[in-house]
Amino acid sequence: MEKKKSNTVMSKLYLVPTPIGNLEDITLRALRILKEVDVILAEDTRTSGNLLKHFGIEKKIQAHHQHNEHLTVQHIAGRIANGENIALVTDAGTPGISDPGFLLVRECVKAGVEIECLPGPTAFVPALVNSGLPCDRFYFEGFLPQKKGRQTRLQFLATLDCTIVLYESPHRLIKALEQLKEVFGAERKASVSRELTKMFEETKRGTLQELQTYFESKMVKGEIVIVLAGADF
Repeated sequence: MEKKKSNTVMSKLYLVPTPIGNLEDITLRALRILKEVDVILAEDTRTSGNLLKHFGIEKKIQAHHQHNEHLTVQHIAGRIANGENIALVTDAGTPGISDPGFLLVRECVKAGVEIECLPGPTAFVPALVNSGLPCDRFYFEGFLPQKKGRQTRLQFLATLDCTIVLYESPHRLIKALEQLKEVFGAERKASVSRELTKMFEETKRGTLQELQTYFESKMVKGEIVIVLAGADF
């Protein structure tokens, strides 16, 4: 006799945040959903596979990343509409925040597919709150353009009167601080957070000049969050 499928999880797309470093930050709800869905879409199947293995979860994983998502979102939305429960995870943090996710969510909304986003880790939140700068109003820029349009964005951001949050890679941090100093001014207050939730987590606060001097003298590792004071702070 065929085993009846559990109705614990309704047919949905689940957006499941994963730890940005410390594995203890995953929620009980996230673990339950990952165990119950039919398939997990992952930005990097190896990274997510290691996470699942750590928590003893055996589940089918499929790749879903920036290079293939535009080709697959319609098919995935159709699968959910036909009764599959699918979870989307990224390498770390909340899907859609400077990571794949938006295109699939948009397609599911278009198709009338139910979506549920779990609360969980996002790198900019602890960096913002820990910066010592006002966080009642802030502008999240994420990653700046690499070349075309970068200066235009920096000049726009420099005029904002609220706290500004940027993402940056470690090998570009010094160059980014130099460019920020040139546009925002050397005395603009800021903070740099790296290795968030990990053993060597660090948040350094000061002026852009002080931050540039500090990080020029050391080897920088880990993903970076830069938080800048608004123009009127």
